[in-house]
Amino acid sequence: MNHLRMSDNQLRMGVETMTKDVTLATTGASGAMYAREMLRLLTADERVHRINFVASESSLRVMAEELELSGRTGLVEKLLDTPSDKVRSKVHSWSNDDISAGIASGSYPSDGMIVLPCSMGTLGGIANGLAQKLIERAADVCLKERRPLILCVRETPFNLIHIRNMQHAAEAGATIFPAIPTLYNKPQTIEEMVHQFCSRVLQHIGLPQPDAYRWRADI
Repeated sequence: MNHLRMSDNQLRMGVETMTKDVTLATTGASGAMYAREMLRLLTADERVHRINFVASESSLRVMAEELELSGRTGLVEKLLDTPSDKVRSKVHSWSNDDISAGIASGSYPSDGMIVLPCSMGTLGGIANGLAQKLIERAADVCLKERRPLILCVRETPFNLIHIRNMQHAAEAGATIFPAIPTLYNKPQTIEEMVHQFCSRVLQHIGLPQPDAYRWRADI
């Protein structure tokens, strides 16, 4: 196995030719560490010019339990450890009740959406086109506009309803990307496992990360 890296020229080319507007939603499933790392990676990526961040009410409870972060006020600052003004201007937070947000319309020029972690309730709402909250509506917009939608589902075991909802969402155009860490890269910490998982997700919306582990069999 070899750990391959993109060249500096490849990275510079990506920055020069592409800027992205990405929606990141987090819901009430275990895995708040994933959402925090994904937000950090997106804010640090020069190819991303805007992040629309939506946290459901249930996700706040999970963050309180898993990250010891309480409340919606200053949530982005808490997740990013007091970011700079530049980062604050890059991340735009929305209430899940605010269906007037730009990402609720197909005319808004979004480049894709990641739901991480994606609860089974959110999956069910997306798979069945309910669109009752902003997260579900923004996901529905991605599907109808044929934009990337990555659903990082988090549950175990799956019952038949979960499996059928994943099938419905996948048939509609979503990518089902379960929050399952890799082990073949021999991670030494939980943080490394989370980082590599998020890097793989970003690859699917056209944002390959320079330190992502890549498998190459020795010949």
